[in-house]
Amino acid sequence: MYAKERRRVIIDLLYSEGRVAVSDLAIRFDVASETIRRDLDALASADMLSRVHGGAIPRSTDPVEADLPTRLMTHTATKRRIAAVAARYLPSAPGGSVLLDAGSTTVELASYLHGHGLRVITNGLPVAEALVQLEAPGLHILPGNVRGITHAAVGSETVAALGRLHADVVFIGCNGFGEYGLSTQDPDEAATKSALVAAAELRVVVADSSKFAKRQLVTFAQLSDIDVLVTDTDLPDDRGSELERAGIEVVRA
Repeated sequence: MYAKERRRVIIDLLYSEGRVAVSDLAIRFDVASETIRRDLDALASADMLSRVHGGAIPRSTDPVEADLPTRLMTHTATKRRIAAVAARYLPSAPGGSVLLDAGSTTVELASYLHGHGLRVITNGLPVAEALVQLEAPGLHILPGNVRGITHAAVGSETVAALGRLHADVVFIGCNGFGEYGLSTQDPDEAATKSALVAAAELRVVVADSSKFAKRQLVTFAQLSDIDVLVTDTDLPDDRGSELERAGIEVVRA
């Protein structure tokens, strides 16, 4: 087995088992422990995992969740490109319905909804504010408890409201994605995102490549739940191909 293929299998094992050990991998692949260490070091250098004594764990995430103002100033140009490409998936007919998740990329997407005559439902206060500034008609804000760090309505009331909806398309963000699915840091936010995914016909994820191979506390969707991923050109080609084999249309902005 070539190193590239072996490393791909290592990543798959890592996300299915939560941790890998050098000794176990050496036996599994019938190679020297030093070979496995080089594999893990290479994957760590590519930000695809975190090295620990004797093995590796999924790439660790920031222990403190960044607040929305911080995220609005991070990877801004990339997020704008992603939003511009994601706008192609808006309903073409007036009266179509769109669910917009809270988040820094969906704030950028809001500007593309002006003049389309769409009904827009969101749990993101900054998204709603952006649409109000554009004088967009047909704006609905979901109920719920507002998380100060993300400015998002979340919780049981939000989930219940989403359970009564079926929109044409949802645009959803995440804090991490990979072969395991999509994840975020807060359980209430995760439950709300799961409900958003379930409440639309077409499910479009908008996430820059810095979130690839990150696994946060709570997984809220499997790859099979997603139709389209709009990301940037820094996503490695082989990882994009793996997502495509899982049935996802991967679009790079």
